[in-house]
Formats: sequence, structure tokens, C-alpha cells
Amino acid sequence: MPRTLNILVFPDFQILDATGPIAAFEIAARFAPGAYQIRLVALEPGATSSSSGVSLMAEGLPDEAAHTLIVAGGDGTRPAIRCERTIGWLRQAAAGASRTASVCSGAYLLAEAGLLDGRRATTHWQRCADFARRYPKVVLEPDRIFIRDGSIWTSAGITAGIDLSLALIAEDLGEDVARAVAQQLVVYYRRPGGQSQFSALLEMGGQGGRFAPLLDWMRERLDTPLSVESLAAQAAMSPRNFARAFVAEVGVTPAKAVERLRLEAARIQVEDSAAPIDAIARLTGFRDPERMRRAFMRAFGQPPQALRRTARA
Repeated sequence: MPRTLNILVFPDFQILDATGPIAAFEIAARFAPGAYQIRLVALEPGATSSSSGVSLMAEGLPDEAAHTLIVAGGDGTRPAIRCERTIGWLRQAAAGASRTASVCSGAYLLAEAGLLDGRRATTHWQRCADFARRYPKVVLEPDRIFIRDGSIWTSAGITAGIDLSLALIAEDLGEDVARAVAQQLVVYYRRPGGQSQFSALLEMGGQGGRFAPLLDWMRERLDTPLSVESLAAQAAMSPRNFARAFVAEVGVTPAKAVERLRLEAARIQVEDSAAPIDAIARLTGFRDPERMRRAFMRAFGQPPQALRRTARA
């Protein structure tokens, strides 16, 4: 039996939020014939216009539950979250689905339906501040490409829908098929880094800021000491002037920025790889696993092993 896959769209949806997953699952079915039955669904059947002006043909909202439900994002999420019929159907459809997912700002619809209350979730970095204000019950993690919390999956901006789809395919059909799909799409199977590498250095200085190149340089050398003196030398400044200017521009001390970058890299490896914790500590510059554990407790309230177990639950 094929796994039914419903992708929910609405007027002014972002077209790649829908077509990215469609392409990934369509290619997966080449390697595993009959694996998926893909349907595009909308409140009103027929041509549904995306924000680009290009329309896709959608079926009406089905009564029967799907194996997987994916909600697209885009500018149209703003009116969609105010549509009681759409949110009511979403609530019911998610209750019957084996798993429910969102791409980009599609997380707004999941949150509006109450599906993310008390759960970890992400959305496009540019929407995170607004999302956090609107939905304080959601445990928002701005720097993730995608997050799984139980049967609910959320992903970051637009192309992250492909990353999400590859993870769903891996769960269904295995790592080898998902990796083959990534090769056909010519994308990373597991994209390195979080949203902050694409998000104007989210929370740390802004794109084009004075120290943006230095932050990139730091990311590439996390396994080195990265002292204030070495950072100042790279920035061609005296240590005292560098430290003062860095705090003014970036908003945190150089040491805190280094730790934040190491935490970002270490968490991704903890959750998305099988590498030993002590090896991750060495590769990301914490060196000592206990030092990394303490940093994780301060930042996330959990040790690395607990985050790994949660990510694989």
C-alpha cells in the first residue's frame, strides 16, 4: 500500500514549499515504486495561485486521513490562520495522520491549530520573533533546519522543505534511498550548519556587519583555541579595541560568541550523527566532554545525550 501524502496549500502559498517536497517524494518513488501517493489539497478545489502568480491544481480537503500531512508556508499563511475551516480541518487531519509537518511559515498554521503547544519547533528565521510573540507556548528553536518532536515535524525557510522531506523519506524507506534522492536533486543529504549561516547571522551582528567575515572565519576553526588575541589579530585590531567594538556590534562578548558557535555546531552533530560525544567535543573545540556537557546544560537545559535521545524518539 502506498503511503498517502497530502500537501496543504492556500492562496499565495510559496510554491517551492510544495514543489520541493513533491519532487523529493516523487523521486523516492522511482527507487521504491508505489511508495507514495501524493496529493495537493486546498480549501477550494481547482487552481490555487501561489505568491509567484503560478497556480497548481489542488483537490478539495479530503475527509480520509493521510499517512503524512505537510503544510506549505508563504505570504498566504496570514489569512489562512484566520480561516476557521482550514484550521479546523488541519486539526482533524493531524489527529488522523501518522505524522504532520510544516515547511517555513506553515508552522503558523500548526501553531494556530494548537498542534505545537509545548513542542519544539522552528520556522523561517525572519519570522521567528513574530512567531514567538504570537505563540508563546511553542518551544521555538530559531537555528534549526528542521525539528522532529514526536509525530510533528517543522522546518525552516523554503528549501528546508527538501531537507525535511529527505528525513521523512529516510524514516520510511531507509538512509540509502534518501541519500540517492539527495543525489538526484543535487542537494546535501544532511545540510551542514543551522539557519544562522543563512539568516544574517541571526542574533549575532547581522549580514554585512563589520564582524560578519570574522564570524564566518570562526565557524571554520572551531577546533582551535580562538582566543580574544587571535580574533583581534584576524580583525587587525588591538585586543582591547576589538573586544569593545565586538560587543557593541554583535551584542555578546567574543568568548560568548565562540561558545554559541560551538554549541550550534555541536548540537547539530549530536542530533544528526552517530559520532561519539567525546569526538564531537574535540571537533567543535570544547575538547573536554564534561565542558561541553556544562555548556549544553546552560544553553539547552539538557546534556548532549538527552538531546540525542529526544531527536531520535
